[in-house]
Amino acid sequence: MSEILMKEMESVSISPMKPEQRPDGVRSFLLVDEQENLQVRDESEFVDRLGCGDVAGVKVLSIFGNTGDGKSHTLNHILFNGESVFYTSKSPSSCTVGVWAAYNPTLSLLALDTEGLLGAAANQNQRMRLLLKVLAVSDIVIYRTRAERLHNDMFHFLSSASGAYLKHFTPELRALSSRCGLDVPLSSLGPAVIVFQETTHTQLLGQDSKVAGNPDTLLQKRFHDLGLGTEAFSSVQYVGTQTITPPTDYSKLLEAVRQQVKNTHTRSPRQPGIVFHALEALSERFCGELSDDKILYSFFPDEYFTCSALCLSCNIRCKNGMNHLRDRVPHMADGLCQYAHQYNNKVLICKRCYEGGREVIVVPKTSASTDNPWFGLAKYAWSGYVLECPSCGVIYRSRQYWMGNQDPESSVVRSEVKHVWEGSDTFLTSHQNAAQRVLDGMNFVIQSVSEYSTGPTKAVAAWLTDQVAPPYWRPNTEIIACHGCQKVFEEADRKHHCRSCGEGFCHPCSSHRMPVPERGWGSGPVRVCKACYRQGGPPDTNSQVCKVEPRGLIARRVTEVAQSTLDMVTTAVDYPLCFVKDVARPDYWVPDHDITRCHECSKTFTPAMSKHHCRACGQGVCGPCSTHFKPVPSRGWDHPVRVCDSCHARNDSL
Repeated sequence: MSEILMKEMESVSISPMKPEQRPDGVRSFLLVDEQENLQVRDESEFVDRLGCGDVAGVKVLSIFGNTGDGKSHTLNHILFNGESVFYTSKSPSSCTVGVWAAYNPTLSLLALDTEGLLGAAANQNQRMRLLLKVLAVSDIVIYRTRAERLHNDMFHFLSSASGAYLKHFTPELRALSSRCGLDVPLSSLGPAVIVFQETTHTQLLGQDSKVAGNPDTLLQKRFHDLGLGTEAFSSVQYVGTQTITPPTDYSKLLEAVRQQVKNTHTRSPRQPGIVFHALEALSERFCGELSDDKILYSFFPDEYFTCSALCLSCNIRCKNGMNHLRDRVPHMADGLCQYAHQYNNKVLICKRCYEGGREVIVVPKTSASTDNPWFGLAKYAWSGYVLECPSCGVIYRSRQYWMGNQDPESSVVRSEVKHVWEGSDTFLTSHQNAAQRVLDGMNFVIQSVSEYSTGPTKAVAAWLTDQVAPPYWRPNTEIIACHGCQKVFEEADRKHHCRSCGEGFCHPCSSHRMPVPERGWGSGPVRVCKACYRQGGPPDTNSQVCKVEPRGLIARRVTEVAQSTLDMVTTAVDYPLCFVKDVARPDYWVPDHDITRCHECSKTFTPAMSKHHCRACGQGVCGPCSTHFKPVPSRGWDHPVRVCDSCHARNDSL
């Protein structure tokens, strides 16, 4: 918008008259308030307040223009013989807030008076969206300007309205036509536009001998010279009047309006109720808060009518219309996205299905959905992760052959980087939960076998720990005494490893907790010894000992080693559960040390009260609040697993 227009907007300081302050003689009523809310409940109230219940068809006339140009005054004179149907004021500030409606029985016209383009509305962008919606339901549009020359702002507004009609309003109006059973779609052609200019000193368009031509043609040439279009409008007509001595002559404008009312070739009268439903449909679709940043203010940014969602990875805006999720239409955006590690938004698509015209996304899983849980884990330890297509079945195993295994992207799948939208869990799920599945299964085996067993063996526990431990940990076989207090370990004593230095300690000497991201333990606090706790980190982060092993690799080793252990152990296995849980926990699970209360019943956890993780939401819950078991395919659990009461109820309601 021009700087002059912006200054004029900022200069408006007089508050507009409130609806309840209008004189009793004013017969118009508030149809839509400044917050875009309809002020009539239904079609019946709409027709009653207009007083056109017995009318078969009406046309809609709306008027636009800058504040103080006399829009309400113009409507009163051309439609109501000068009566104050619409409130007018001598103040230069806007006296119309929102959209006011009245009915003219002579011409069978529904007149809509709008707030000026320089109105005092708090949210200018929202006000502009409202004006464009009113224009979209109109059959005749008057743009009233009292100026010596036609300013560019008028051309930009009308061109923007044309673009909004074609791009955003047409689908909604077409759907409404289908619902109402109309023979001619409401969206076939836009309204007829009449530009009404009143001058005092300058000649009207077409009267200048230096610029000869038909006024309508000169008007269209001005649009063309500015690079603007009016394709949506059925016609664009110029009507001018020169007022040297008041009053204003409205005869030519009235005649132009009458001609458009009689013209039924492009726009026919329709039932008053259909007008209400059209405005209602547009109001429901294009609603919601808009920013009121004057720097970005313009007549028609796409933000008025398009979804405000941004891709979390590349920050591009969704291209669909507002509130499209109500119709179960997903977010969409043009252009390629960029890969973001935290969203893991690279997807694999089955190549066979893609070539057949379908896009089927496959994800790496520990086992196929048809495998038995434990047999599937055995396959995973032997032949690696699985890619399973719902249509084609298992299409890939990462270690299917002893050697020469092809990369899946070169054989059975194609990769794409997808957009990530807020509120969507498409890329927030984790299917790499093999290690946790091993823990769940081993817990079950231990609980079952321990009833008939004499107890676990410490030798197997120490061996298992050494197999899955990070490289900088001291092996259990070398730990004879506590590295801190030098107390010799007895057979029944528990050995603990400091996550920072890797040495072995007794419980009192390693009871502190702090984050050790340098060792690959993420950002959460883990067990450390007293010396490392005082020092604040590993002793030497540059040494070879401080090699960080990827978390996924550790979890993979847990899976493979634990699986091979099952073939060796005939009794229950006592393994360092606290450590294995740390490396095996799926990413979406809330860490144990952050869980103090049950997420369902809010009871505080005690040493005697077991913590459980819901496999669907990852929250910590108590036993009574997680008694249900069901598959959670979205998280990679194809077989029944523990879920909390809330997730169980939510799935049942779908």
